[in-house]
Amino acid sequence: MLLSTLHDRFEKNMHRHIWILWSEVQKHLEKSEKIWTLEQMELTGGEPDVVGYDPEAQTYMFMDCSKESPLGRRSLCYDQKALDGRKENKPKWSVIEMSKTMWIELLTEEEYRHLQSIEAIDLKTSSWVATPEPIRKLGWAIFCDRRYDTIFTYHNGADSYYAARGWRGKISI
Repeated sequence: MLLSTLHDRFEKNMHRHIWILWSEVQKHLEKSEKIWTLEQMELTGGEPDVVGYDPEAQTYMFMDCSKESPLGRRSLCYDQKALDGRKENKPKWSVIEMSKTMWIELLTEEEYRHLQSIEAIDLKTSSWVATPEPIRKLGWAIFCDRRYDTIFTYHNGADSYYAARGWRGKISI
């Protein structure tokens, strides 16, 4: 079922992976132990799709390509430290812990901007991105979105969470 979903998405969104053949991607998928991670990306609303190929590592890069931040990965503070620091109204989980559990890497700001260069995403939502340690040490975390045809990067307290803010990830196969 998942392979069929991924194949259909691949065919409908060729602009994300020009010059990549599905038959080659499928070969990698069929011998990969990372299928479970793609299933988790799919189940949480990420709509993973191929966005690149690394010829040196011979791997395909999958990223969450959902139009808005994945629904099953919203309303989370940034990391365990932020979650532990909340006194009231704690969310169920943190972005970093959830990503580790799912074996997904959180997108960096640069990778987020690359995904935005492929197509416009997060027009109504926003997504946490990997926060550099010096910023995190100050109690902040960064997130991005797209408004007015411009990609914005903001900061917020790492312990904050909103119904319209989630996170996007990537996996190499």
